[in-house]
Amino acid sequence: MNGVFVGLAWNPTDQNNSLTDDPNCIPGRSVAEDLIAFHVYSFSSFLFSSLIALGLKQAIRIAKSSDAHDGHESMFARVNKTALRVGIMVSAVGSVCGCGFLLMALVNVVQIKLGTLACGSFYSYGAIVPLLIFVPTALLIYVCLVLYAFTR
Repeated sequence: MNGVFVGLAWNPTDQNNSLTDDPNCIPGRSVAEDLIAFHVYSFSSFLFSSLIALGLKQAIRIAKSSDAHDGHESMFARVNKTALRVGIMVSAVGSVCGCGFLLMALVNVVQIKLGTLACGSFYSYGAIVPLLIFVPTALLIYVCLVLYAFTR
């Protein structure tokens, strides 16, 4: 969890943090504010998703242990499938939101370090374009797998 906030150890509004020399390409204060906000939103979403998943895991363990006390020596627990599916979907939504917010935070980090997208910097686009291709592709695969698991 500490890795998310490593980028906040430096002052994003400090002009010396940017690798661009063009004063027109240095982002405004709003980009730095968005960076902080998106980091917090991302962390909150991932924490929400993790807590929901841990709650589901505990519910399954409790159901499993109560079945063992009833004389059932089974490896399976009686769990409400609807509640489990809803919990999995809510956890997945939290993960997807966390990835989206982290993606936006990383775009802002690139703009602070390499210059705004409006300047047309090759380096900025070189960093952001793969990010905007790979992350949404991975999220699409994740969402498809979660929806497949939801229907089974």
